[in-house]
Amino acid sequence: MALDDLPDEHEQSEKVLDWLRNNAFGLIGGLVLGLSIIGGWKWWQNHAHQQRLQVAEEFRGVQEGIEAGELEQATSRAAGLKNNVYAALAALDIAKAQVDAGDRDAAIATLRGVGSREPAIDAVVRQRLARLLIDAGNADEAVALLSAADDAASLETRGDARFALGEGDAARDDYSAALRQLDVAAPQRQLLELKLAEVGGQPEASEAQS
Repeated sequence: MALDDLPDEHEQSEKVLDWLRNNAFGLIGGLVLGLSIIGGWKWWQNHAHQQRLQVAEEFRGVQEGIEAGELEQATSRAAGLKNNVYAALAALDIAKAQVDAGDRDAAIATLRGVGSREPAIDAVVRQRLARLLIDAGNADEAVALLSAADDAASLETRGDARFALGEGDAARDDYSAALRQLDVAAPQRQLLELKLAEVGGQPEASEAQS
């Protein structure tokens, strides 16, 4: 290519300007879209953070009400918790305070109202509710509540319910299943072994040596 064929600086500038004119709308649109996405994401992060702070503040208010013995106030504040996990934890604390105050029926009602979608929390709620139902003479309902139990504490509680119903064989099965999940050094193991012995069972050899 001859030197005369090379575009001079003016021609190059004109080509760049033409390209910018033809693509300016797309460039600006892309820039605006990018800035909108970034701004929207930051807004959402800030909004979510503010919501978490608000829920934590409401939960702290529930705790303060319980500590002050104002259970009605604590229950009222807990009803406003929109966060599923915090609402379930608040209900557990309120139910414990109600039991400590001698109001078992209120505690049962509180735990019945928990709608946790967290498996771990749901298991604790069911177990505590089942124990209260056994104490209230509704062991059959406790058994139904724990029909799908698979953790040691819930299996033990279901065994207690079946023992209360006079179902020794079924209670023995639950106690044995619970023992199989416990380490030999588990603090609750000794009591569970006593319960098993009371219904005519004994730890399997593998359990006793685990």
